[in-house]
Amino acid sequence: MIKIGQNIPSSMLSELTSEGMSNHNTDELFANKRVVLFAVPGAFTPTCSNAHLPGYIALADQFNAKGIDMIACVSVNDAFVMKAWCDDQAAGDILMLGDGDASFTKALGLEMDTAGFGGVRSQRYAMVIENGVVTNLFIEEPKQFEVSKAEYVLEAL
Repeated sequence: MIKIGQNIPSSMLSELTSEGMSNHNTDELFANKRVVLFAVPGAFTPTCSNAHLPGYIALADQFNAKGIDMIACVSVNDAFVMKAWCDDQAAGDILMLGDGDASFTKALGLEMDTAGFGGVRSQRYAMVIENGVVTNLFIEEPKQFEVSKAEYVLEAL
């Protein structure tokens, strides 16, 4: 499992924009930036749609004021689903990233098997990444939603 002080693993994440599909190499995506990355078990799921993503949308300006260059959300969904969820939630200030094959999530060691719910998904977490290195890490206990909330992460900065 990823730990504070470690580099984000090199991986590819996808994003669908109005210009088409973009594939982001994490080495480049997180270089020379201070980023809050949070992960959800699934787009359009109740806690993710009603609280997790909306919290980051609402507090984006406050994160920016604390020196955060980018807020990104990742889920083991494809980029098409992440784009639809972005549009549904008016999450234009958040970079919505698909980890369709869970390779990034597995490289972090933060996958979970939800069996019949959806198979391999991401644990719920948030982290602060500075120039590709994890500086803060907030991993939720199963079925919890406390330490990865936008308010909690903002307070920790």
